[in-house]
Amino acid sequence: MSGRPVIGITMGDAAGIGPEVIARALAQDAVHDICCPLVIGDAGRLRQAMEIVGSTLELHVVDAPAQARFERGTLECIDLGLIPADLPWGKVSPIAGDAAYQYIAKTVELIESGELNAICTAPLNKEALHAGGHLFPGHTELLAHLTGTEEVSMMLVTPKMKVIHVTTHIGIIDAIARIEPGLVTRTIERAHETLARAGQHDPRIAVCGINPHAGENGLFGYGEEEEKIVPAIKALRERGWNVEGPLPADTLFFRAGRGDFDCVVAMYHDQGHGPVKVMGLEAGVNVTVGLPVVRTSVDHGTAFDIAGKGIADERSLIEALRQAVELASRRKPKAA
Repeated sequence: MSGRPVIGITMGDAAGIGPEVIARALAQDAVHDICCPLVIGDAGRLRQAMEIVGSTLELHVVDAPAQARFERGTLECIDLGLIPADLPWGKVSPIAGDAAYQYIAKTVELIESGELNAICTAPLNKEALHAGGHLFPGHTELLAHLTGTEEVSMMLVTPKMKVIHVTTHIGIIDAIARIEPGLVTRTIERAHETLARAGQHDPRIAVCGINPHAGENGLFGYGEEEEKIVPAIKALRERGWNVEGPLPADTLFFRAGRGDFDCVVAMYHDQGHGPVKVMGLEAGVNVTVGLPVVRTSVDHGTAFDIAGKGIADERSLIEALRQAVELASRRKPKAA
């Protein structure tokens, strides 16, 4: 295995494009050059996906990472056997929603026992997850629950910029209410730690405002920037950190895209997601920051409208695997 990290890939919602993008991505030699990919999911569904995309991979079912061969041309899978053969593509299913949860839970067990170096997740469907009895807003909150982590942040990584979010899967009114200096400070701290770990020891971090033009000195809003964001920035600048803001989001993302900053701090979900997704879904990777384990994910959904048609794009998953390798712990897993 030559020291390649073992990456656990959760299959996501079996009715979506997860199985197809996995089949396509793991056919790439470049993936096997950098890691040992192991799918935690359903072997039967993967076989169907491989047939749909015309894959020539050999599916090798194992009970544990230590049994995997990790050879080119082989798709390694821990089969939980939760998906019926006749599950339709592209439809919300409580069976698929529960299975998506079980894949994550099993993968967390494996990484906590030292058998994996990192987790890379294919997309799940929130409606299906809830229908399956698991009331979490998404992967980020689910993984925080399973690892006993009180607070995490979502970071979107693209070739041109990194964006971390102060709030994510809540409504805009609730997001504004939740934002406060302590949360802003902790979010920036998580960004700083992640960037420093990646070799950027004095990262340039820019912080978005909440209102148009970052409030325009009180012209817009009710002083949210001064109350909720400015105290955090002042405290971190006193540490000597390179933190700038609050800045108007419309021009900030343009500046970040041309390289002025190493990371942007977005206040709410769409403020950060919109600019990233304009760049193309294939370019983005979702990283959960603050977990005791490394987790990356594709930055797209289950795409029920094209599921089962063999046309899903695997590039985001390949990039997510590359990011998982870069972030993975250096400790050698037991499976190696």
